[in-house]
Amino acid sequence: MSALKKVLIVGGGIGGLSTAIALRKAGVAQVDVIEINAEPKVYHVGIVVQANFIRAMAALGIADEAVQAGFPYQGLRICNIDGEVKAELSGAQLAGEQYPANLGLTRPALHKVLLDAIQSEGVNLKLGLTFDEIEQTAEQATVSFTDGTQDSYDLVVGADGVYSKVRSQVFGEQYKPKFTGQGVWRYNLPRPKDLLYSHMFEGKSGGKVGYTPLTEDSLYILAVWEEPGNPFFDPNSLAEEFQKRLDGFGGLIPELKQQITDPSQVVYRPLEAILMPAPWYNGRVLLIGDAAHATTPHMGQGAAQAVEDAVVLGELAASAPDVQHVLDGFMERRYQRCKFINEGSIQIGEWEQRPTPDANFAGMMAKMIEVTSQPI
Repeated sequence: MSALKKVLIVGGGIGGLSTAIALRKAGVAQVDVIEINAEPKVYHVGIVVQANFIRAMAALGIADEAVQAGFPYQGLRICNIDGEVKAELSGAQLAGEQYPANLGLTRPALHKVLLDAIQSEGVNLKLGLTFDEIEQTAEQATVSFTDGTQDSYDLVVGADGVYSKVRSQVFGEQYKPKFTGQGVWRYNLPRPKDLLYSHMFEGKSGGKVGYTPLTEDSLYILAVWEEPGNPFFDPNSLAEEFQKRLDGFGGLIPELKQQITDPSQVVYRPLEAILMPAPWYNGRVLLIGDAAHATTPHMGQGAAQAVEDAVVLGELAASAPDVQHVLDGFMERRYQRCKFINEGSIQIGEWEQRPTPDANFAGMMAKMIEVTSQPI
């Protein structure tokens, strides 16, 4: 029987929905999820995940659905500016021989898998709702909601992203994400049928570009690029600006660049990161995912780390004797792993902006595969 009987999750993104699934499977009687958006808000771009994400999906019982929704690609090819392959990387099939080591899929497709699962698990999802205040005693956390209602919980999980309201209210305004100096540009396009690998191109100071299969019919092209001063871009200029960052690269980049024509379909985001000091809990409020350890996309591990958070919390909820053991066990299993991903991703971005003789993107990615292949 779970030490937790009633849990509130603030945030209906990848981490929040995964946590809801994990807690229900762990035997938590009531799991409520509140999401500030009245409709699920998911960007129309892709997501790249490795074997540890698929293993975590398997632990939640939804790996088959996730794989079916995406495209299992064969690995990552790291190329020079002209498109010549310098290194090829692929992890082990950590979830079992029936599952791939690498997967591309669209964010809306992943979100549907998660929404279907929480419905099957009996999670209470409340859209268009957030909280005003969280008050705590030793026995419970009482939450006042924006619709005027109030309820009490054994645990409140802040899964509300990089600009977490839970973090600000419970841990203080001093913890804010920092701009890393780069932004990420993304655009979905048709996939050539012979494209079976993710490709990343190096060779120009400021960042890198690449493309990855998402489905049988689609890929996404991206650029992670230095953006001094964190500028604002006119929405009507986004296609042209994206194309500029692709200039000079080989492979399929010149062909794909010409297809970036609709500025409304370009998704641009400045890259911001935060790593909260341990512990990520205060009383009966716990931060997970981007609220605690938002990273940059250089290792492709943001979603995976959020889902791993969910799996670990579910395992502890099912086995730990009380809430304190759940929280302490969570920090013991998650802090160092998330810290490596956060700091390693930022280091890659630093190398791209300010190259040094010891810069080694392929080596850092190989280390990431080694670390994430270890048990959670």
